[in-house]
Amino acid sequence: MALPFLPGNSFNKNLGKDKYHKSHYFDHKNETPFLFGDNKPGIGGDPLPGQRVDPPNSKIPPGEGSRSPAWVAFDKQVLSFDAYFQESVQERREEQYRVRHCKIYFYLEDDSIQVIEARLKNSGLPQGTLVRRHRIPKPAPNDNRFFTVEDFNVGQNITFYGKTFRITGCDQFTENFLRKLGVRIGLPETQPGDPYADHRKALDESMQPLRPYERHDTLRQFLDHDRHVLRFFCCWDDTDSLYGENREMVLHYFLSDDTVEIREVVKANSGRDAAPCFLRRQPLPKNVEDLRQPGELCDRTVLNVFGEIQGGRYILDNLKTGTVKVEFYTDKDLTVGSCINVFGRKFLLCDCDEFTREYYSTKYGITEFHPVTCKKPTGGACASGDSGAPYNGFGSEEDSMANTKGLIPAPPRKNIVQLIDKDKKGLESNVLRFLARLVTDKAIDKDRRFIVNFFLSDDSILVFEPPQRNSGFQGGKFLERIKLPKPGHERFSTKAPEYYQAYDFYVGAVLEINKFKMEILDADEYAYKYMESNPDYFLVANVNRVMEKLRRAAQGHCQELQSAFAAKDPNDSKRVSYQDFRCVLDKLAKCGNFVEHELITVARFYGYHPPEEVDAIVLLGSVQAHLCKHNFELFNRLKEAAQHYDTESSGSLPSATLVTVCRTVGLPVPADLLRATLGALAESTSPDGDSCVNYCEFVDRINWRDRPLPPPPDAVAQSAKAEDSWAPGSGRQPVQFVQCCAFLSDLSGGAAC
Repeated sequence: MALPFLPGNSFNKNLGKDKYHKSHYFDHKNETPFLFGDNKPGIGGDPLPGQRVDPPNSKIPPGEGSRSPAWVAFDKQVLSFDAYFQESVQERREEQYRVRHCKIYFYLEDDSIQVIEARLKNSGLPQGTLVRRHRIPKPAPNDNRFFTVEDFNVGQNITFYGKTFRITGCDQFTENFLRKLGVRIGLPETQPGDPYADHRKALDESMQPLRPYERHDTLRQFLDHDRHVLRFFCCWDDTDSLYGENREMVLHYFLSDDTVEIREVVKANSGRDAAPCFLRRQPLPKNVEDLRQPGELCDRTVLNVFGEIQGGRYILDNLKTGTVKVEFYTDKDLTVGSCINVFGRKFLLCDCDEFTREYYSTKYGITEFHPVTCKKPTGGACASGDSGAPYNGFGSEEDSMANTKGLIPAPPRKNIVQLIDKDKKGLESNVLRFLARLVTDKAIDKDRRFIVNFFLSDDSILVFEPPQRNSGFQGGKFLERIKLPKPGHERFSTKAPEYYQAYDFYVGAVLEINKFKMEILDADEYAYKYMESNPDYFLVANVNRVMEKLRRAAQGHCQELQSAFAAKDPNDSKRVSYQDFRCVLDKLAKCGNFVEHELITVARFYGYHPPEEVDAIVLLGSVQAHLCKHNFELFNRLKEAAQHYDTESSGSLPSATLVTVCRTVGLPVPADLLRATLGALAESTSPDGDSCVNYCEFVDRINWRDRPLPPPPDAVAQSAKAEDSWAPGSGRQPVQFVQCCAFLSDLSGGAAC
């Protein structure tokens, strides 16, 4: 009975209350407003009249330590119970019931339950997961509650959806967990046997194999040779048939089961469909026989001993009378150079891969494998080796050849791999430049010089004539960039032309360019270095090959060579100039049929390059030019920063430290130029081996405001001077000096002199 609302009899229910939040009742579901609030409390979490109370979870007493939610504390912890249930059988007279054994898993993190029945062979029942994992409600009238951990114990009956399970035992973890909860665990029970399972077991044990039986053990072969495949490259000569040709194949022999698979190598634009397999994987018979009747090919022959008397008696034929024997190809039948019969087609085994070679060498001791070349068809308009249609006069020879490969004319395909690999990359131009002259008797053309450019990306040639004063020739482009065929090619023939390649260009070579004969006189430094870095392709730049030729030519002339070099080197400096080196080897080169580039290769290999001294004034002028360009005037700050690093007040700093000081101040000078300038101004050496520089003098001499210096030589003038070095009378040499002593030592070491 409520108290009347009189003075002194009313009480404030909100006294001591600190929560006034409201629950979320309304929401949208499928764009329809719904009321979701039958189980939510009122303001501040107070229960409302008629509020639905959710069933509680398992009440597990907390342990020591921090409180954690159940899904964290009991993660991956499952209680396992052994159970069974009895199922009635009504369709069979022999049995009235079956006993089905199963496992009940209780997940502690969310009180979910899962029932799994072990799978039995030939049970005839859908086994596995009987009840998927979820919270299972209790039977009526407590169907508003769910099973918790308190409901499970050994020796109890538990009902899931009308099916009663008898718990007979549990594992050790479940037993320990229940004991910690204070549960007295019942004694484990023995599960009753299943009459039908016992009947099936007795039936299986009564089955006896037919005697005598033959066992084929293929498991060991599979385990030993799984993924071991012998690969042979073979060909099928089908030229005897109409429009036949040689077809390349790849034969795979699988060592795991002695089966053979054949795949065809279909080339591009061959006119054939790329079938996935020419012969599917199967044992390959050696001989082709007629099609067998049904039942003729079987594993074993069954004999009826008594015929129709007493129902007959059947046994297996131990003698294998009438068994059809089929011989199949094995690994010992496959050898390089042999022919095999593939269902009436002769296949020639031409070659094999490295794994196959190792296999035959290990198992059969075969070490010699001689690859066989597949015979190409000759003659006939449809032969695959036909050179194609003749040149039609439009475009290049490649254009005419490309027009014969399709109904729609298309430009010829370029070698994309070569184009990408040999295209210009940074400082690598991949262009070989040579100096050439005309081989002619005309006096007006003898002094003309040409720059021949060979582009490695597409084997094209560009010839340029530099202009010369008072030569009577304007100069400019002499030959447009094209692929140049070698002389002797008939213009309108079906044979593809042979073009000039990179190895055809070397010093001393004579080329014919559009009826003009040109002799190569020199090459630039990049061409020399590129040819020397690829000696296997450019034989004239292979120093080992050239030295072998010189050793053969110098047999019996070593003393003369030593005397000649000693006369050219009176100061005993162990080096001579290139002209003297060339004069000494002139007679030897004529006897040994040497080209000029081979002698240049030897001279460059034994060349001596004296160190070049750079004038400090030129370097300081370059530094001032950079500072003036960037309007740098923080010289006092640079000097103060250097004094800060000079802890001993010696007035000098190592070059590396001074470079750091310049970078700290932000001196706008390239690093290589700055190091070269500091090296030219070095006065002494530090204990670490680094050169020391007077930083006060350095700062004063780079001050372009107070002590300006003349600007450095123009880069354009330098490049023009470099181009003029190939002009007639410039005196440019491939190398300045040659170390004759080292050359004679290597020359005499290879052959007795």
